[in-house]
Amino acid sequence: MNGAEDGRDDQWDAPGAGTGSPDGWDRLWTPHRMAYIKGEGKPTGSRPEDGCPFCRAPALTDPEGLVVARGKSAYAVLNLYPYNSGHLMVCPYRHVSEYTGLDEDETADVAALTRAGIRALTAAYRPQGFNVGMNLGTAAGAGIAAHLHQHIVPRWGGDANFMPVVGRTKVLPEMLEQTREKLADHWPRD
Repeated sequence: MNGAEDGRDDQWDAPGAGTGSPDGWDRLWTPHRMAYIKGEGKPTGSRPEDGCPFCRAPALTDPEGLVVARGKSAYAVLNLYPYNSGHLMVCPYRHVSEYTGLDEDETADVAALTRAGIRALTAAYRPQGFNVGMNLGTAAGAGIAAHLHQHIVPRWGGDANFMPVVGRTKVLPEMLEQTREKLADHWPRD
């Protein structure tokens, strides 16, 4: 039976023809990440009105903005492009880029929300460790350098498996809305 009779088109099966011969790799397509790669939603300048998502999020409802908890001068929000499930960020409400630009109340609120976030993540997910920190400035790796934010990334032994190492893809077991609800339910009530 030739390709036309069995539903194959032999022109696509020949090595080097058409789209080429299969390379033996499986593909996990993640088209939703294209928005991140293209920088969609990234501020166009250094002012809040330039489209800062960290200025926009607290103006939305908590579920719409993925806000987990609110303090007096800062808030905790889920990362829209998380490194791991539960990846939180703590942001001051005020649009400020430098840590040294925070006032004492903002500094204290960022610290308190970071501590509460670690407690909530521990209660909800039982991670084995955390990465906590800030990337200050574009050269330091900040995706949005215009608005300071502190990352809280829960970690588990073996979470750096073949998917991110080889496939540059993260597999997340739940939707962000579910993660936000779970963390909000586990947020410490002081």
